[in-house]
Amino acid sequence: MVNTNQLAEIGALVGEPARAAMLMALMDGRALTAGELAHCAGVTAQTASSHLARLNAASLLKVERQGRHRYHRLASPAVARMLEGLLELAASSAPPPRPVVTGPRDMAMRQARTCYDHFAGGLGVAITDALVAKGVLEFDDEAGLVSPDGIAFLAGLGLAIGSGARRSSRPVCRPCLDWSERRPHVAGQVGAAICRHFFEHGYVRRIDGSRALRVTPPGRTALRRMFGVRAF
Repeated sequence: MVNTNQLAEIGALVGEPARAAMLMALMDGRALTAGELAHCAGVTAQTASSHLARLNAASLLKVERQGRHRYHRLASPAVARMLEGLLELAASSAPPPRPVVTGPRDMAMRQARTCYDHFAGGLGVAITDALVAKGVLEFDDEAGLVSPDGIAFLAGLGLAIGSGARRSSRPVCRPCLDWSERRPHVAGQVGAAICRHFFEHGYVRRIDGSRALRVTPPGRTALRRMFGVRAF
């Protein structure tokens, strides 16, 4: 059972201006690096690390590792609800927090690129959001699954998952934290099948041999038809 000391500790953590700025920057669901949060809070990297250690120790934040990078996000929806309640009560006229620009500066890389054998950037996240909204995919932190109806849906798009003479040992689907969007895009067999399908049909082209992609006119039609995505 929570005691008054624990309640006071959480209040003190959230009440410090730099830590409050960090928490507010994470309210959009993204995961940010310590450097990005330091910039948002207007503090040094060393000070930010100290603040983040305390927030993590209190289970207000959690750390996700993607390769050699460490990203911080709100620990749970309960933390977000707490912050939303405080925002509702606050009558502050302070200026908005500093904007945080994430990921590559190259707009083409931010919009669409490959991440190993699947799509990333705005394209990968938009397709993933559409599949989650349709009930095809379900994500839970680091795990993902395809619903039974989802397998049929993907098959209807010409995306055969888990079939063939050799059964793949890789996950059918999993969320991969997108380092520019800071939200999940789909990896695993599902992500690879979508990416392969789009390349085979000329729906995407590489830009100057880089990881950045251009969605072709037939690709824009395919995005609308297959997933209901209209932003590209």
